[in-house]
Amino acid sequence: MNKEDLYEDIDNTQGILQRYLGLSVAKFFLLLSIVAVIGIYLGVLFYGTNSIEILFGLEEYQDYLQTEIHQLKDENSELQRKYFELKEISAQ
Repeated sequence: MNKEDLYEDIDNTQGILQRYLGLSVAKFFLLLSIVAVIGIYLGVLFYGTNSIEILFGLEEYQDYLQTEIHQLKDENSELQRKYFELKEISAQ
């Protein structure tokens, strides 16, 4: 078996993409465009104006506001208690 016999078995009609990836050029570009669209969609999902980052930030801010509300309610009730005590003392 010489070199010519080996080269005869190789199909030269296939392109590089079809030889190495098993895809035609049209399928390769279709697959490439699908991957690009999915990548852009995920980028917008994670970093866009309605992204997951913003959602987590808003949830964190909501937790902060809830704790602030509870703290202010406690402070308000304490101040009301003092107010009514002072009002009762001044009435006597």
